[in-house]
Amino acid sequence: MTKGVFIYQAGSQYEDDPTVHYQFPSRLYLSRASQFVDDWVVYLESRRGGKRGYFAAAKVQSVVPDPTAAGMHLALMEPGSFIEFDNHVPFSDQDGPAERGLLNERGEVSGRKQSAVRPLAEADFARIVSRGLADETGILPRLGDMAPAGVVREDKSPFAFEIERDRVSVLTSRPIRDRAFRRNVLAAYDSRCALSRLKLINGGGRAEVEAAHIRPVEHGGPDAVANGLALSGTAHWMFDRGLITLEDDLQIKVSRHVNDVDSVWHFIHPSRRSAEPIHQAYRPHPHFLRWHRENVFKV
Repeated sequence: MTKGVFIYQAGSQYEDDPTVHYQFPSRLYLSRASQFVDDWVVYLESRRGGKRGYFAAAKVQSVVPDPTAAGMHLALMEPGSFIEFDNHVPFSDQDGPAERGLLNERGEVSGRKQSAVRPLAEADFARIVSRGLADETGILPRLGDMAPAGVVREDKSPFAFEIERDRVSVLTSRPIRDRAFRRNVLAAYDSRCALSRLKLINGGGRAEVEAAHIRPVEHGGPDAVANGLALSGTAHWMFDRGLITLEDDLQIKVSRHVNDVDSVWHFIHPSRRSAEPIHQAYRPHPHFLRWHRENVFKV
């Protein structure tokens, strides 16, 4: 097993969905990508893309021929493993490239930088994940994520090998994934409920809105903004119980099982359409919305 890097660019010629699979030419990268099976990869989007850096990680479950394209293979991601970083990590900063393994003997970035599929050293993987999930500040949660009264957290500086060993446990930690998902979703919707468009901040500085998974984690849904909506507590409750759903064009549908339809429509924004996130890459993905309509929504 070897960790790796997949270069991703939205709108490219390849049929990629980072939360599900990564497509690549068999002739160029099959032997290399096969080394990543049962291990983790990080996604890197170049300056020409919208994220400009390492923006997510996922675990490769298998590598298979692409049944829809001759000469292509797919790296299939383990369901639910995808996690979007709450800090997008630049390829390089004042300390040099995040991938130190790309440096040659002269300390310069080598031509391996151009390879869309490449191995990643454990130390580089640890560095990228640490920077991507390091910030515990930012958008405060509506509740939770705070130390109980009277409890003092003891912060220790672990040895380097402990940091490297713990990066995978960080990626699989449900509390850490939940915090990152919440920060990303709330930032994408400016802390506004997508259905009512209301932005309410309580006296403690916390947004009175929650990050809802469209396809829940327990059903294989990833921690990706495209699988999320910022919803008030009431809207979240209705969405999870199938009383509200969204069409692919973000039009809102209300179930006929709702006992007070008029009140629900008064709660929803007059456009009867969900707000769009700040970036098109974060727009709810049709396959997550379809899953919700087919498996949760009460027709």
